[in-house]
Amino acid sequence: MTTSCSSGQHAHHDVYAAQCPCRALLDLLANKWSALAIGALEEGPQRFGALQRRLQGVSPKVLTQTLRRLEDFGLVDRTVYPAVPLHVEYALTSVGRSAAVPLNLLRTWVEENFDNAAPGEPVLGA
Repeated sequence: MTTSCSSGQHAHHDVYAAQCPCRALLDLLANKWSALAIGALEEGPQRFGALQRRLQGVSPKVLTQTLRRLEDFGLVDRTVYPAVPLHVEYALTSVGRSAAVPLNLLRTWVEENFDNAAPGEPVLGA
């Protein structure tokens, strides 16, 4: 069986194909901080500090990188309000809201099934 992948907007994409550009989006969505940031933004637009408090354990550097990648892929909008001090808010786009649906199901599944699925003690920071 051969797989194909084209970068055209309406062409067939195959995440199993080594050179498929859609793998970058899959990689982004499979990242825990991306999944958690999208989940936190389901609650509505938020400032950076609020997101960092909600996503316990994320460093400012990693959160900044995650939000930039989500913005680059069109999942998050970054709005700058001209105020002193500068006011920046992050919000899900329509594509981000559509990605939030399966990610919400995944987060819920993890919380409900962790005790049955995870052998032994979890490794923190893994």
